[in-house]
Order: sequence, then structure tokens, then C-alpha cells
Amino acid sequence: MSEETFTAEEIQSQYNAALDSVTLINELVALDSLDDEQTATVARNVEHLQLMVAKDYWTSDQPLAPLNAAITAGQA
Repeated sequence: MSEETFTAEEIQSQYNAALDSVTLINELVALDSLDDEQTATVARNVEHLQLMVAKDYWTSDQPLAPLNAAITAGQA
């Protein structure tokens, strides 16, 4: 399998998409209760973030702390 190579702009775009997942997770876990669809949405976005933080192309321009915090919050 070949390694993926992305431009700085593509990496930033992927990071921005991950931050969208962070926002969604944080908004949903802040609710008093979640319905089944919301719970599934959190799970999907946690899975997405887990895949993203495993990538090896991040730089200091894309801090992973918010992504890891959202993963933890979404799993709670």
C-alpha cells in the first residue's frame, strides 16, 4: 500500500474537518440527554477523530489536544 502525500493546504483542510467533528461532539455531549441518533452521531465522529489522530502528517500547526479531548468526552 502506498503512503498518502498531502499538501499543507490539504492537511489543514483535513484538520478543519476534524475540528468540525470536535464541535459536533462537544455540542452533543453538553446536552442533558441524547437520543439514539445523537448517540450514533457522537460514536461516528469519535471514530473519525480516532482515525485522524493516528495520521502521521500533523505538524505543530494542527494541535491534536482538542481532538483527543473530544474523543475522551465522546466516549464518556
